[in-house]
Amino acid sequence: MKMSKESYQILIAEDSAITRAFLVSALENLSSRLNVIEVSSGFEALRQLPRSRFDLIITDINMPDINGLELIGFIRNNPGYAHIPLIVVTTEGSPRDREKGMALGADEYLVKPIDSAQFQELIRKYLNLDAQGLSGPGSKS
Repeated sequence: MKMSKESYQILIAEDSAITRAFLVSALENLSSRLNVIEVSSGFEALRQLPRSRFDLIITDINMPDINGLELIGFIRNNPGYAHIPLIVVTTEGSPRDREKGMALGADEYLVKPIDSAQFQELIRKYLNLDAQGLSGPGSKS
């Protein structure tokens, strides 16, 4: 049986403080074993990548300097990071935008406003939380 991890590192790259706060709140309500690093640009996200072993990355598309699509492209083309699940959370909801994000390597593409329960289900899925008994306060398991 696989040993459960003590904690999971999640990187959120989102320039909207309100959206970041929403995402962090949803994550905190899911499990106390999720450590979240918040950045407000793609450039800051790139600076964080070598500083920690991230288990999941959540990114917006529209950000200053390096946008989310460029960030996804960099991560997917770097063998050290290519395995990390990537969830896009964005206002860009056209089928063309979605196709582009998925083609670059996003695992999920959520259009704002996002549903907290749906978001938490995706986090459970990609981190395998319920299977490892990491459900925290506020979870419905």
